[in-house]
Amino acid sequence: MKQKYDVAAYIWPAYTGDEPRTRTFWNEGIGEWQSVKNSSLKENGYHWNRKPLWGYQNEADPEVMRYQIESATKHGVNVFIYDWYWYDNRPFLENCLNDGFLKAENKDEMKFYLMWANHDANNYWDINLSDDYGDTVIWEGAVDRNRFETVVNRVIEKYFSLPNYYKIDGCPVFMIYDVENLVKGLGGIKNTKEALEWFREKVKQAGFKNLHLQITIWGENAVNLSGFDSNMQGTTKNIVSLLHADSVSHYQFVHFTNIDRDYLEILEDVKKEWQRIDKEYSVPYFPHISCGWDNNPRFRRFREGVVKNNTPENIQKAMQMAKEYIDSHPDRVPLVTINSWNEWTETSYLQPDDLYGYGYLEAIKNTFLDK
Repeated sequence: MKQKYDVAAYIWPAYTGDEPRTRTFWNEGIGEWQSVKNSSLKENGYHWNRKPLWGYQNEADPEVMRYQIESATKHGVNVFIYDWYWYDNRPFLENCLNDGFLKAENKDEMKFYLMWANHDANNYWDINLSDDYGDTVIWEGAVDRNRFETVVNRVIEKYFSLPNYYKIDGCPVFMIYDVENLVKGLGGIKNTKEALEWFREKVKQAGFKNLHLQITIWGENAVNLSGFDSNMQGTTKNIVSLLHADSVSHYQFVHFTNIDRDYLEILEDVKKEWQRIDKEYSVPYFPHISCGWDNNPRFRRFREGVVKNNTPENIQKAMQMAKEYIDSHPDRVPLVTINSWNEWTETSYLQPDDLYGYGYLEAIKNTFLDK
């Protein structure tokens, strides 16, 4: 039976050593599990010491993903949003999707779509350099028009046609994480609009009704409209309108509010943000819930910014808030985005751990699945 709500969890596809370039950051050959496993005591006595109940699994293994799909769908998570990367003119971290998820025997029980994580790659992934040189860029996420066309052709041909690719009104959904970087690479808003129109035409030529373009919003960050002229600035809501996006959502609470406090306090800001978006944006917003934030596993020195009291009980309150928002917008697809399925090093995950067990997944099940 089809469930009423589409519960979509982001996937950070770095928990595998099968991608050779991951050794640049995690030389043990297990991807970012290395940072999770080796998280150490900080100078102020703080210790992040959670452990995954399922162990340090290779998520590019189809049998591992078969079990994860089974566990996710049983608890009401029926869509995965894969963080998808393109660096140095080739894909990065596709193994989890291509070799794990898409080769799992039960893959058709779970829908998926892509979020192009087109931010720059830097040294925050390398604990030997993250404290002092984290901002150093290794690979740029911005692409010019030729590379943009390469990306578009790849995602249409390789993913959009798959029967379990997530679509809204018959249109494959494609999310863009860093709209400012997109505009920067393509050389301004005019060129970006032309590139996206070309993208839509390619999608139609492939036999689909259209593209459903989804944009990640980060509060109202200023965006350079020209690609080079710093005097031409616009806000995120301007860009969403100018680029004719079809919908928006968030990726993380940390992108628009202070997260160094109690989770229930944060939710009050989240409510206000949703109200603001409803008032100011011309396209549908799909509510977003983050499970927490604490990226201390990626650093040797303590990093401020830690969500407090994000218990399963409080996460369920957040999920109920999202459900009520969806129910109050019956004209829209009943979609909620969640950070995340497996962002362990940012402490925002649904997978079971030794602290709360299956508590976060039970919060999803209790909220979104019919009793």
